[in-house]
Amino acid sequence: MKRTNSKFTSKLAILAAATTLAFSAQAQQQGVTKDEIVLGSIQDLSGPLAGFSKPARNGMQMRVDEVNAAGGVNGRKIRLIVEDSGYDPKKGLLAAQKLVQKDHIFAMAGTIGTAVAMATMPILFEKNIPHVFPLTGAREMFEPLNKLKFSFAAPYYNQIRSGVKWMAKERGSKKFCIIYQDDEYGMEVLRGSEDGLKDIGQTFVEKTSFKRAATDFSAQVAKMKGSGCDTVVMGTIIREALGTIGTARKMGWNPQFIGTSASYTDLIHKLGGKAVEGFYAMHQVSVPYPDDASKNVRDWAAAYKVKFKEDPSLFSAYGYVIADLFYQTVKRAGPKLTTESFVKALESGPFPRDMFGSPEYKFTATQHLGNMKSRVGQIQNGKWVDVTDYLEN
Repeated sequence: MKRTNSKFTSKLAILAAATTLAFSAQAQQQGVTKDEIVLGSIQDLSGPLAGFSKPARNGMQMRVDEVNAAGGVNGRKIRLIVEDSGYDPKKGLLAAQKLVQKDHIFAMAGTIGTAVAMATMPILFEKNIPHVFPLTGAREMFEPLNKLKFSFAAPYYNQIRSGVKWMAKERGSKKFCIIYQDDEYGMEVLRGSEDGLKDIGQTFVEKTSFKRAATDFSAQVAKMKGSGCDTVVMGTIIREALGTIGTARKMGWNPQFIGTSASYTDLIHKLGGKAVEGFYAMHQVSVPYPDDASKNVRDWAAAYKVKFKEDPSLFSAYGYVIADLFYQTVKRAGPKLTTESFVKALESGPFPRDMFGSPEYKFTATQHLGNMKSRVGQIQNGKWVDVTDYLEN
């Protein structure tokens, strides 16, 4: 009798241990339950980039709501939680800690700003949480290779390297100068454009920089005008691009200007008016105007306005694309969603071009940047118009 009980007890212990191990394995996958996937994002909802982040948040939420209304993905609904960084790395760090430790997110998507992304990634990687599709063109978002970080944005370096060569070939640019922000963003624009000019046997005839938050660009513009350059590369964002072009116009100087995706936004022509007519900028996703030539984009813009009581902006489209890429990846990963299956799904092949005309995104085990190409847009009659398809690097 004692021997029988001993065998029975032993079997129970083995069964209990197996159940515990199975439960433990399931519990180890943070942010995934049988009914839900928790997705986090860090945006600037109160700082200088709030005009970008609020539409980005709306775009992400719109796509998540569509997925959930259609039944979710592999039997699970997606719950999106967005925290505010104020575009401050320290505040972003606190937001990441909250999302990881309290909300138990499965992945972080669409974080805006290089500094915030760089500050928060270590917290995610310590918990085996993917950091995907940040809103920045910095190369640090995919380099050095890390199994948990993936970027979909063509780097500023690649954008402007292609851009200057296109300007020389298609717009007759013969003498280039550059104005750039004195930080890592500006340096990336400088490096990319210098290498692009080197490819075609040119160099800058003038280089000038400015400190972040500068408001007076008269000295820099006068210096470039004096060099006799016919094309200005812009390592600027919104306010600085407007200030530089506006100052040049007031001085009676009208060279060609070309910037990166950092200055490709509908705010440029809304705030700059006639002064910014003809401005070129590299970009990846086009501004989704309510009267877009594509019926799909027009219908999407109308639905967005009904939902959020305002027209969509470029960053609304960015947010929508980010959430859709996340959905497509989770769908590929299948019902047994883990960090490993998610990463494998991302690396499994290309994602098709979407209704906004975005490029085909393709990640591999050795390349976690989904796209290196960008195209040229120009402000014509108060709106951005695509003047090229995606350029080869």
